[in-house]
Amino acid sequence: MVFVWESTKEKIELSSLLGNQIKFSKRGGEVIVSFKTKGGKIIANVTDNGVGICEENLAKLFRLDTNLSTAGTANETGTGLGLILCKELVAKNNGQIWVESEERIGTTFSFSLDKTEV
Repeated sequence: MVFVWESTKEKIELSSLLGNQIKFSKRGGEVIVSFKTKGGKIIANVTDNGVGICEENLAKLFRLDTNLSTAGTANETGTGLGLILCKELVAKNNGQIWVESEERIGTTFSFSLDKTEV
């Protein structure tokens, strides 16, 4: 399976998600990027075995009306805007973005975009 990025939007989304997964993974942790097709969509998954996200913070992700910025496992800082940008880019391209997480187990961020024939 080959995926061709039509523009930088998908690269930005994947890069932002991948950066977050690394930021919140423990030293020696694992980050896996996978792709699959389902119907007319391509689904990208970025999974880590890091610290996970608590239920309270899951509800605050992707929202402009909350200020959520937590330090990474090596005390890296962020603005909390990366996921909001990802959500906007995905939405503008008829896609969806979602997250599944379990504290102390890990997190998977996924997004779907329309599949186009090359």
